[in-house]
Amino acid sequence: MMTLAEVKNYLRVDHTEDDSLILSLMDTAEKLVKDVGRMDEQAFTVNEETTRQAMLYTISYLYENRNNADFHKLTLTLRSLLFAQREGVI
Repeated sequence: MMTLAEVKNYLRVDHTEDDSLILSLMDTAEKLVKDVGRMDEQAFTVNEETTRQAMLYTISYLYENRNNADFHKLTLTLRSLLFAQREGVI
């Protein structure tokens, strides 16, 4: 769905020192978005624009708050972003 280069551009990271961290955050974000959005792989792909934004938000939140992330706050925000997918509205 997204490349490392796209995510680094979004984060405004221009060095390679955090590449492995960012790749790990990309995997974590995908799993978290699927879980919170109650999506399988097909629903994840169908709702690409929404899931992409949710993933970018998750990655940036975890990257910026890597030492003190509030996962409850993150989950609530993702629930809001993914409400339509969670409730089967679209």
